[in-house]
Amino acid sequence: MGAPAHALPMSQPSFDEIYAAHVAFVWRVVRTLGVADAHVEDAVQDVFVVVHRRLGEFEGRAAITTWLFAIARRIAAGYRRRTDGSRHAPLGDQFASGSDTFAELSRAEAAARVVAMLAQLDEDQRVVLALVELEQLAVPEVARMLDINLNTAYSRLRLARKAFERVRAKEKP
Repeated sequence: MGAPAHALPMSQPSFDEIYAAHVAFVWRVVRTLGVADAHVEDAVQDVFVVVHRRLGEFEGRAAITTWLFAIARRIAAGYRRRTDGSRHAPLGDQFASGSDTFAELSRAEAAARVVAMLAQLDEDQRVVLALVELEQLAVPEVARMLDINLNTAYSRLRLARKAFERVRAKEKP
């Protein structure tokens, strides 16, 4: 027996809904994937241009974040190829635009240190670490997003945590 005649198919979110719900995620992903600060805004815009153009093709077989991540990963790779190889510049006014408070400056400096430390990791490990630790995604979800074996995802996470700790230990004053 099929679905009742009055049952509606699951509605696809609108572009505006996707943008509002996920722009911060996309922003963090392109930064994590090595797009220089000077190009992050353009890369995010490019991701959402692709989303707008291809939204009708999204079938919902994967989570929207998985689809956005795949698009962001391709866009970020293009930006890294086009830039001079510089990775992350210090975070500037992006965090302190609301006011000049000491707390905001401290957060911006801490974020810049974390980004700089992440930039020293192997890309595969950095991506897994950022998705698990910063985005708070479960390792099985990350493995699906990256289309890798679950054990590989756990291994990359373990290695990334060790590497991050080594980098952090070097950074201590």
